[in-house]
This record gives sequence, C-alpha cells and structure tokens, in this order.
Amino acid sequence: MKPKQIFISILAVLFVFPLMGTFAQRAANSGSIEVITTFDYPGTGNQTLPQKINERGDVVGAFIDSNGVTSGFVRFSDGSFSAPIVDPNDTVGFTEGRGINNSRTVAGDYATSDGNLHGFFLSGGTFTEYDVPGAVFTAVLGINNPADFAGTFVDASGIQQAFISVGGTLTLFSVPAAIATLAYDINDSKRLVVGYYIDSSGILHGYYRDANGTLHLPIDPTGSVATILFGDNNKNWVVGRYADASGVTHGLFFVPPNNFFTFDFPGSTFTSLNGISSQGNITGRYVDAAGIAHGFIARVRGTPPTTPAGTEMNPNLSPSLVTPLNSSPSAWGGAMPAR
Repeated sequence: MKPKQIFISILAVLFVFPLMGTFAQRAANSGSIEVITTFDYPGTGNQTLPQKINERGDVVGAFIDSNGVTSGFVRFSDGSFSAPIVDPNDTVGFTEGRGINNSRTVAGDYATSDGNLHGFFLSGGTFTEYDVPGAVFTAVLGINNPADFAGTFVDASGIQQAFISVGGTLTLFSVPAAIATLAYDINDSKRLVVGYYIDSSGILHGYYRDANGTLHLPIDPTGSVATILFGDNNKNWVVGRYADASGVTHGLFFVPPNNFFTFDFPGSTFTSLNGISSQGNITGRYVDAAGIAHGFIARVRGTPPTTPAGTEMNPNLSPSLVTPLNSSPSAWGGAMPAR
C-alpha cells in the first residue's frame, strides 16, 4: 500500500460518518458512560484521534493536520499537549501514537516510502525502533505497565498476524482462516488480549485471547456488521466500536464473555471508544457535522451491566440522517490497523 493510499484509507474512516446535534448526556440506570471533557490537538482543522489512556490520565493518539500529515501526540493529565511526535525514520509524514503506560513510554508506528509500517517506542525523548523479526510490516498497537506489548505484522508471505511480547517472549497468533488478525492491547495481569480480525468474507469481528492462549470469537454485539475491540484494563473491561446496517458507528463497552452496552456521543453517528484505564476512564473520539474528528475523555459510572443491554438513549436529541456504511475492510482500515 502506497503512502497516499494510507491517507485515503484512514480519511475514509473519518469522513464517512457525519455528526449532527450538540453535546448532551444522560446516565443509564446501571452502568453508564459520562463524558468529562472534549479536546482537540492545537491547530486549525486538525483531526484528533485518541488511542489509549494510562492510569495517570495521559492520553496518546494521532492527529492529521490540514496538509494530511499524521503525527503522534500525548495529552497530559493536566490538559497540556506534547509537541508532535514524529519518528526520525518517518519519510512520508505518517507517525501514530498507539499506546502509553504509566511511565509514559509511548508505543506506535510510522510509515516509510514503500508503504509499510514499522513499530517504535518513545521513552525519555529517545526512539527505539521495533520490527517483528522477518516482518516487512509491523505496527505496535498497545503497551502495558510491565512494558509487554501487542500489535500486528506481515511477513514475507504476505500473511497478516497478531503478536504479543510478554517478558521479552514473542508469541505470534492468528484466527484460523482470517485474512488478517490484529492485537490491540494487553492488560497488566496478562489475562486478556483484545483486538479484531477480518474473516474470509471481509467482515471485521472482535476477539479476545485469555491467559491460556485460547481465542474467543467472534465478539459481535447484536446488529453489528463490523466490530473492533481496541483496549482493555485490569478489570477485564473492554472498549471498542461497532457499525450497524444503517450506517451508524457506536462506541462499545464489553465485559467478557458476552455482556455489552453501547455508547453514542450525543448527536453523533460515529463514536469510537479506544482506550480504558483501570479506574474506568475512557478515551475515544466522535465526528462532527463538518466531518472533523474530536477527542473526548469519559468515565464509567455505576456498575457495568452483567446482562446484555441496549444503546444508551438520548431522548432530547433529534434523529440524525446517516451516510450508508461502507463496511469494506479498506474503509475500516483493511490491512492498515484501524484507529
């Protein structure tokens, strides 16, 4: 995939889902999600795509500027922002922050002119490059506090698989018959790895991998036509997103093995929950009516549901027109890891 195609693929994810309405929130009767604040990386016209949040309240992510250049960032718990994070080997203007732990080590990926991604770690101002041995494409998508990490890679055969590194031991795995398997996060207890895979029909499904290495799949809430699991915490709470057949993308809160509730940023037809801390703080994004992505920080209130539940209702909001969903892998990231 060429760099230009990378940008087109990712921008398609952002612009295909418009947002109508204004900020509002109503708590559900049991577990609910309350938005604390919204934020944007400073600058005119930036697309802000948060990815993970640590227990200090620091958020890592990526932003796309008005020239289409993608850079990483950290939003610190005091509300200040880092300078743009650009890997020194980034030759095409594409660096993403994907994970952050309590020591503020950032994990992510960058692109080179051949269209491939490569992983990196950033700690104390020093970049350390990382590629799975023998891989032509590596993306590091999450890191925990002991510095174990998770991601996806493509080897010389062209097969896209998931990987985790625990205590320096690398484990490779994939969902049988899947076109691609991606691991997005691993919690500190190493009991839970979450991510998504693309099946032979090109449909995206969530999965989780337990402490014994057993894969549980597909993880799809009722009505989903495409599901991604992005983050987990030490309580085994999981966040992500899913799209329905009407073209609306919902934030997803999941408690294994089969309990869900969904969250829609008020008025939005695109909500993504990307990371969750052990305190239940969540970071994600929504897209406004102009097609601009904005970050938010939210928190879980009450007790998460123990039985399947429906979407949180916002009865004071007017229904929104939606754009029909493009559920193809290319629109949701394809071989490029979704954000």
